[in-house]
Amino acid sequence: MLAAAEEDPALKQAMVEAAKEAEHTLVEPLFQFRNHGQRLPHHWTTISNESAFGTDYFTRTAVAKSNILVNSPDETKYFYQDLDEAGERLRSDNRYTVSFPKDGTPPVNGFWSLSIYNAHHFFVANAIGRFSVGTKNKDLRLDADGSLTILVQSDAPADPAQRANWLPAPDGEFSLYVRAYWPKAAVMDGTWTPPAVLRAGAR
Repeated sequence: MLAAAEEDPALKQAMVEAAKEAEHTLVEPLFQFRNHGQRLPHHWTTISNESAFGTDYFTRTAVAKSNILVNSPDETKYFYQDLDEAGERLRSDNRYTVSFPKDGTPPVNGFWSLSIYNAHHFFVANAIGRFSVGTKNKDLRLDADGSLTILVQSDAPADPAQRANWLPAPDGEFSLYVRAYWPKAAVMDGTWTPPAVLRAGAR
């Protein structure tokens, strides 16, 4: 086919256009987690057959493209988010909060994290070198009622006391991931799901 395309400019152009269309209509949507997996409250999604896809070739392809690799669900449970509570795409020109109620962080035997990625699911360098928050962060500040509020925004919080809870957002569109390592039953059976991502204003 490639040899024929080299000899036929029209065929070559048709192949190039088909490749461009496939990239736009098939590949790019795989980076939007709302396009695959099981839908959960507040626009979060998850998958339940990670590392055991069987004949679910679509999810296998989506994970290979957007996640590279996932563990089995009893090892790690993943929750994915592209949208705020209003259904709008997460973007760096807005500020957001993710508030876990008192004793409402992911129930795990291991550890948990809330990570942030750019539109192509890569980490992007930021001023404080922070790409996730969770169990490893020993200085997270609780609210007066015992809840935990993470500030997701590109600029540093004005109040220095809030900066321990700051998850810096990359420029443009981004996605959030909750990872629950060695999850407890509430995570596995769907009793626990992540809280809403609330827009807290424009930057």
